[in-house]
Amino acid sequence: MMMKKLLMGAVLSTLVCTGATTAFASPDKPGEGVTVKPARATWNTGFFQEALVRRGLEELGYDVKKPKDLQNPIFYKSVALGDVDYWTNGWFPMHDAQLPKNFYEDADTYGYVAKTGGLGGYLVSKEHVEKYNIKSLDDFKRDEVKKAFDNDGDGKADLTACPPGWGCETVISHHMDVYDLKDHITPGTASYEAGMASALANYKTGKPIFFYTWAPNWTIFKLQPGKDVMWINVPKIIPKDSQKNAVDRMTLSGVEGAVSDPIDLGFVVSDIQIVANKDFAEANPAARKFFEVFTLPLIDINRQNTRMNDGEKSQKAIEGHADEWITENQSTWNGWLEDARKAAM
Repeated sequence: MMMKKLLMGAVLSTLVCTGATTAFASPDKPGEGVTVKPARATWNTGFFQEALVRRGLEELGYDVKKPKDLQNPIFYKSVALGDVDYWTNGWFPMHDAQLPKNFYEDADTYGYVAKTGGLGGYLVSKEHVEKYNIKSLDDFKRDEVKKAFDNDGDGKADLTACPPGWGCETVISHHMDVYDLKDHITPGTASYEAGMASALANYKTGKPIFFYTWAPNWTIFKLQPGKDVMWINVPKIIPKDSQKNAVDRMTLSGVEGAVSDPIDLGFVVSDIQIVANKDFAEANPAARKFFEVFTLPLIDINRQNTRMNDGEKSQKAIEGHADEWITENQSTWNGWLEDARKAAM
């Protein structure tokens, strides 16, 4: 009898230490006895998604630790090594260049937090798109358009762009060169937050606005495409060297509030996905299934990002946003949990 108890204890200990779902967990809590080590990206537009996935795993019985904030390359090395188990902040193909060699031998992507949710491009106030028949960046070469969007009197249209060092700043600079726009557009490279605050103020007073943004972001919740602003085209797709392996993802169909369908965005559109260690996912079918079925409407992420931008940015506030989302989407949430529980049977 003593030998049986010792063997049972050894088996249970091994299961817990390897992160495997234990055979002793209840059907409603298939993750009981398993400790999970999540990571989180350093940009706060992904904090909401992290909070929701962590809450789901907790409801499945997992003991989920506080997420470790990591830069992208460090996370991808860490998850491949098994030092962390997952994060919700994979952007692909944008992050492909940051993956360590043979990454997919040890880790993988699961589901879609937001399919084609990671997109970027140029937007113009809808009223002025219609007034000046603006379809692409090329239209800013026209004198009447430049004059309308010239805020500082330098004879060129003012674009709210990205600060030096940001990836979007290098792409915008590329566009100014390859489309011969340097004499027609002045990209603002100061604080993006300050630039967008100014653009929003101008919009409220009826002035033309022209800005770069990305999703998920508060900008396209407060200035909604199709209602307040419109996505415009680049004149044609001319990729940077770093974009050439994803040219097919620089044009997108079905974009709400676009001046054309499809639209040539000029920026690579990414899928936002959960990335997890393969051993963890295989040992924990309930967690893996939750990763696979979890998905959010982009507008819900944008809405929550707007609340953070308006001051609700503490961890307590973000957890509250997650609670509210679950309550408002209880049927969907319960369905995800049920799918995860069935996967563990």
